[in-house]
Amino acid sequence: VSVDGKPSSRMVLLKGIEDGKFKFFTNYSSRKGQELVGNPYMAMLFFWPELERQVRIEGKAGKIPGDESDIYFNSRPLESRIGAIASPQSKVISSREALEEFYNNIAQTVSPEKVVRPEYWGGYALEPDSVEFWQGRAGRLHDRIRFRKAGSNWIKERLAP
Repeated sequence: VSVDGKPSSRMVLLKGIEDGKFKFFTNYSSRKGQELVGNPYMAMLFFWPELERQVRIEGKAGKIPGDESDIYFNSRPLESRIGAIASPQSKVISSREALEEFYNNIAQTVSPEKVVRPEYWGGYALEPDSVEFWQGRAGRLHDRIRFRKAGSNWIKERLAP
């Protein structure tokens, strides 16, 4: 949610689920990064239209440790690492050409081993407090099953479609 309370969504690449947390990586200075600073609660949605299924996960996100972000950053192709450095994600830029010039300047002047994760880039882990499974059905009588965290327990609930 933006600072003025407007809903905001975007695609992220889920990189894994570890210890029950959903991990993704981004530029901390990006719009999503700044919005998570203001409000760490978020939702993820996975949708498979052909199967008429979706899973919605809601919870609180927090930054993962820097060493974990380093490991993932260093596993990425060199071009992606340079792109993460070259792109002031979500900021207004003067032109595509300016972005490419900045990228090319880094690519041509910095040796690959010196392309390290910038402080403004890293990972988040979403710790879920609600997971809802939706299955489409004829006549709009869809199945909706939600698991809601209550303390250290998970409560299973059936929701009306």
